[in-house]
Amino acid sequence: MAHWMTARGAEIVTIAGRDSARTATLARELGAAAVAVDRLETSGESLLLLTISDPALPSVATQLAKRPQAEVVLHTAGALDASVLEPLREAGCSTGSLHPLMAFPRVLTDPRQAKGKVFALDGTPEARTMAARLALSWEGSPVHVSAEARPIYHLAASLAAGGVVTLLATAFEMASRQGLPHEVEKGYLALARGAIEQASQASDVSGAITGPVARGDIDTFLRQVEILEDLDRELAQVVRGLANLTLRFTSQEGEGKDLTEARAEIPRP
Repeated sequence: MAHWMTARGAEIVTIAGRDSARTATLARELGAAAVAVDRLETSGESLLLLTISDPALPSVATQLAKRPQAEVVLHTAGALDASVLEPLREAGCSTGSLHPLMAFPRVLTDPRQAKGKVFALDGTPEARTMAARLALSWEGSPVHVSAEARPIYHLAASLAAGGVVTLLATAFEMASRQGLPHEVEKGYLALARGAIEQASQASDVSGAITGPVARGDIDTFLRQVEILEDLDRELAQVVRGLANLTLRFTSQEGEGKDLTEARAEIPRP
């Protein structure tokens, strides 16, 4: 995100971090000074952006509040709201959050990679204005997410990204245990891409759900899951739970009666 700001005309003055080597490397890349966290002082600057782990935020906020800091302080944690920066707010800073709803498997230096992405923000009016300004400069969509909604918002985000990949890894493992060729895994990956693409184009994402349960072919599902149960009972329970969720969403699509009645045939885990 420091790279993105620089690309849009911002000047990165100082970078602080607990890993001195990484801090020095990033500082050199951006032409900034590198300091230790306990020496960071940003008074007179427009923004202090905290991109650190959730558990570290409370102690770092308390530490930073002992020295003069920037007019606005934002953190990038998705599960936490602006209140985690209360020591800095009490010290006179406007505090808030700016969470990019995207995965960072590596450093992404091109701000065009943020185009169209959602940025969840909250905090004081001044902090929210700064957060929205940044998101819009990257052609993102700033969206207010309240403190009350943060835990479920972040959990849902984890399901949308990590959960999907976990399911794909599970499909790979099932194929491997059956001795299927590696090409089948590539086929599953292409299948998943196609399903996500269909979901992205649907007015209601539940309308893109496919498979025998979604089509009302419960007998086929039950035969398959019984075989899986002999191989991996725990995994079979997860699959049954996913099938019940499929019924929940697809039973509202017009063929609801049959699918709703079939729900009782799929025991909940």
